[in-house]
Amino acid sequence: MEKVLYKQLPESTAKLVNLQPQASHKAEAFVKAFLQRSLPRKSEEDIEKHLNRKAVVLEHPRPRKSRQKVKRRKGLSAKQRREMHLFEIPPEQQRYEIFIPLHELWKQYIRELCNGLKPDAHPQMIQTKLLKADLHGALVTVTKSRCPSYVGITGIVVQETKYVFKIVTKEDKLKVIPKRNNIFSLETDGFVSYIYGSRIQFRASERSAKKFKGQGTMDL
Repeated sequence: MEKVLYKQLPESTAKLVNLQPQASHKAEAFVKAFLQRSLPRKSEEDIEKHLNRKAVVLEHPRPRKSRQKVKRRKGLSAKQRREMHLFEIPPEQQRYEIFIPLHELWKQYIRELCNGLKPDAHPQMIQTKLLKADLHGALVTVTKSRCPSYVGITGIVVQETKYVFKIVTKEDKLKVIPKRNNIFSLETDGFVSYIYGSRIQFRASERSAKKFKGQGTMDL
């Protein structure tokens, strides 16, 4: 028995919705035309099989928008930064007096960080704060070192990397001092703190979030 895709409304239902039933051939033509518009890529045979198998949403499918991948900008590599000489200080700028205002700002920063550096401040608290502090602008002195030529060098920190301090001395000389195997002293408002360079072999941004554990003595 041939299956049809439509069925005439009963007279009672047609009167209820105020519709005039169409003749069978008109109804068949309307249903076929409607299905062809709703399923334009299918033949009549495929439409009948499709309707007998499952329900169909009679609407035109919306084309899917392709998501474009957002390309993240990559920063410069260490090699590229070296080739561009981004972190090199020109000889004409290697003058101590240029960095004195930076040192004054650093002292103000440390006072705020350590709640004013009051006389009754606990030395251990100040030491912990200094280990996490940004040392750009600090006046440091190498007090002990495995390399005797480093001992006594004093200057303002103008650059800090993971492994070295670059400082400008009062003699307007740029010195590159490794952190490892060196002890540095920092003096601010009468407080003198000593920092083992081997303990702070981190970038300034990494060191600020690191937890330092108290250690008794350390070898250079």
